[in-house]
Amino acid sequence: MSAKKNKKNSSFCLAMISNQAFSITNFRGPLVAEMIKRGCTVYALAPDYDDGSRAAVTALGAIPVDYSMSRAGMNPVRDVMDLFKLALLLCKLKPDASFTYFIKPVIYGTLAARLAGISKRYAMIEGAGYVFIEDAASNWRRKLLRIFATGLYRLGLSQANRVFMLNADDKELFVSEKMVRAEKVQLLNGIGLDLNHYRMTAPASQPFTFILVARLLREKGIYEYVEAARRIKAAHPGIRFILLGSIDLNPGSVDEAAVRAWVAEGIIEWPGQVTDVREWIAQASVFVLPSYREGLPRSTQEAMAMGRPVITTDVPGCRDTISDGVNGYMVPARNAAALSDAMLKLIKHPELLAPMGEHGRHMAEEKFDVHKINSVILQAMDISQK
Repeated sequence: MSAKKNKKNSSFCLAMISNQAFSITNFRGPLVAEMIKRGCTVYALAPDYDDGSRAAVTALGAIPVDYSMSRAGMNPVRDVMDLFKLALLLCKLKPDASFTYFIKPVIYGTLAARLAGISKRYAMIEGAGYVFIEDAASNWRRKLLRIFATGLYRLGLSQANRVFMLNADDKELFVSEKMVRAEKVQLLNGIGLDLNHYRMTAPASQPFTFILVARLLREKGIYEYVEAARRIKAAHPGIRFILLGSIDLNPGSVDEAAVRAWVAEGIIEWPGQVTDVREWIAQASVFVLPSYREGLPRSTQEAMAMGRPVITTDVPGCRDTISDGVNGYMVPARNAAALSDAMLKLIKHPELLAPMGEHGRHMAEEKFDVHKINSVILQAMDISQK
C-alpha cells in the first residue's frame, strides 16, 4: 500500500527526515507519539530501515518511508542526486511541514523540502560536530571540512523557518559564522528524556565503578578516559571502568584494535553497543564524559536521571549538565590528569555519591523532562492539542 493511501485524515502532516532509522524511535519517539496524539500524520523518512526499525516506527503510529542518503562520507555528486530524489519524494507525500536532524538531513533535507514547496521547514542542531571542535592540532582535512560544512549549513539553514539548538555556545558559533540568523534560533534543554523510563537508583559502591557511554570517537575523550583509568588502576586495581559504545564510521573513530588492546590490558570493560543502557548505568558509581564538545549530551542526562554523579568537561554542551561540586565535577578537556584527580575525589569520598546523584536527578526533572521540551517544540511548530 502506498504512503499516500496510508495517510490519515488529519489536519497536519509532517515529514521527519533522519539518516538513521534507529534514532526515530530512540531519540524522537516521545515527540512522534505526541504529534500523532495531537492528530498529525507523521512520515518517518530514513535510508536504513530493516524489519525491526520499520516495525518500531509503525508501532509508534508513524509511517516509515525509505529514501536514499549516505550517513557518512562526502560525495557531492551522490549527495546532490539524493537531494533531488528526496525533493521528488516529498512532492509525492505532500506534507505540510518538514523536521530534520543530523547534519546531512538538516542541510539536504531542508533544501529538498524547499524545492518540494513545503512552507514550514524546521531543523534541529543537536551539536556542532567534530569539524567545529577547536583544536590547535587540526589538520588541513578538518579545516577544509569546516569551511565546506559552514557553507553547506549557511545554504541549508537559510531555508529553515525555525532552528532548534541545544546550547547557547552552539547558537553563538552558528550566528557568528553566519550559518543561521539569530532570530531563527530557539534554544532547548536538550532533546529530553522520559523520566519514568530512567528511574533513580542508588549509586553502586562495591566495586566502585566508572562508566562512559558514547560513540567511540576521539573527541568524546575516549583516550583521556583510558589514560585516567590506567593511572587509577595502578593504585586501585579493584576499580571498574566500563566503556559502552560502538566503533563509528566518523573519521574520528577510535580503532577497534586499540579498544581490544585496552580490554586485554585489563584497563576497561567493553560490552560494545547495547540495546538498554539502564542496566549498565545501574552498575555504575559515577558517569564520565570527557568530551571536547557536545550539543547537550543525552547520555549524561540519562545518568543524571538515574541518580549518578557526573564528571565531565568544561566545554559547550557538557557544562550545561553540571553544577560543579553539586552533582559532580567539571574538568578541563584533553586532560587525563585532571580527570583522574576528579575520579580519585569520589573514590576517597564515597559518601558524596548519593547526595550528588540526588542533585543530578532534581536537575534532570527541572530541565530535561521530554514532555516539557516537546511542548516547546510543538508550540513553535504551531501543532496544538486536539
